[in-house]
Amino acid sequence: MTPGDMGNWWTEDIAEVCENFQLDISCLVDGELDEAAAARAMLHLENCDDCREFFDGTRQCVQLHLDIADPDRLLARFSTLTGTHIEQEAMGIELVHRLATVFYQLGKAYVLAGIDPDHTTRVFEAAVPVEPTQTRGRGFVDGVLMQGKGEAGGVDWRHARHMLNGQLKKIESPLEKGRKLLEEAIQTDGSHEEARFYMAFLHAHEGKTLQAFREFKGLFDTALCEQNRGHAATQLALLHGAEGDYRKALTYYRWLSMSGLARRDGRFFVVHFNIGLFYAHLRDRRRSLTSFRRLIDDYPDRLTEIVGFFSESEPLQSAIAEMPGFLEELMKTCPELFGGTSTTDTPSGLSPEHPEDPW
Repeated sequence: MTPGDMGNWWTEDIAEVCENFQLDISCLVDGELDEAAAARAMLHLENCDDCREFFDGTRQCVQLHLDIADPDRLLARFSTLTGTHIEQEAMGIELVHRLATVFYQLGKAYVLAGIDPDHTTRVFEAAVPVEPTQTRGRGFVDGVLMQGKGEAGGVDWRHARHMLNGQLKKIESPLEKGRKLLEEAIQTDGSHEEARFYMAFLHAHEGKTLQAFREFKGLFDTALCEQNRGHAATQLALLHGAEGDYRKALTYYRWLSMSGLARRDGRFFVVHFNIGLFYAHLRDRRRSLTSFRRLIDDYPDRLTEIVGFFSESEPLQSAIAEMPGFLEELMKTCPELFGGTSTTDTPSGLSPEHPEDPW
C-alpha cells in the first residue's frame, strides 16, 4: 500500500469524521494533547456522534494492543470481562493436576507391582518408588493447606492428605491400592489421561475386556497427548489380537506406523514386529515378511532386542509352524535374525530341518 493509498483508506474509513478533528484523535487517545486542545476535543466529541463513535473505536484498538503487549494487563482485562480472577483459576487447575498426578504415579506403581514387575519397562516409563513419592505427595498437600488454599480447584485437600497419610495401609492388596489411587486421580482430574490409561490397563488384566475396550477407545479418540493415544492404540490392538480379530488389531498398529509415531518415539518401534506377526496369523506371507524386513532396516541398532522378540514369541513360532516354507522365506528375507548378513549367507546355527532351534 502506497502512502497515497493509505491516505485514501484513512479518509474513506472516517468519511463522516470532521477533517479538522482527525489529527487530534490519536493525540487525545495517547494523552498527548495540551489542556486547552484536549478541552476543545472533548467538547467536540460531546456534540458529534460520528467523531465520538470513531474515537471510541480507536481507543479500544489502542487498549487491545497495549493488553497484548503486557501479559499482566491482558490477564487483568480477562478478569474484568469474566468476573473471575484468571490467575487464581489457573493456579487451582495446576494444583489439581499435580495432585491427580501424585495419585496416578502411586496407583501405577502398585498396579504394576501387583501384575508383573517386568511391565515397568514396557508400559510407559518405569514406576516411581512408592515411599519417597508418597512422602513428597504429603508434603505437597501440606503446603497447599498451609498456604490457605484448601479450597483450590474444588478439591477436598484434607481428604487427599488422609489418603496419602494412612488410609492406604488398611488395604493389603497392591492391586486394590492401585485401583483406589487411580480412582482418586480420575475423580480429582477427570481429564488425566495417564490415570485413565492405567485404570483401563487394570480392567484388561482382570478380564473386564469390554470395559477395557471402551476406556482405551475413549482415550484413543480424545487424548491430547500423541503418546497417550499411541499407548491406547497399542492396547486396543493387543485386545483385538487376543480375541483373534487380527484385521481390527492391524488397523490400530497401522495407525501407529502411518501416523509416524512409531518412528518419532522409540518406545513404539516394536509395532512393525506386531504387524508382521498378525499378518503371519492371517497367512499373508508377503506383508508379514515386508514388516519384519522394515523393522530391521529402520532399527539396525536394536537388532539384539529384535532377535529376542522373534525367539521369545510363541504366537509367531506357532504361525511359522503352520505355514510350510515360511521359515525358509524368513531366513532369506531377514538373515540378520539368524546370524547372516545377506540373503545369500547360510544362517549360522540354524537349518530348515530344525526350525525349533532359534526359538
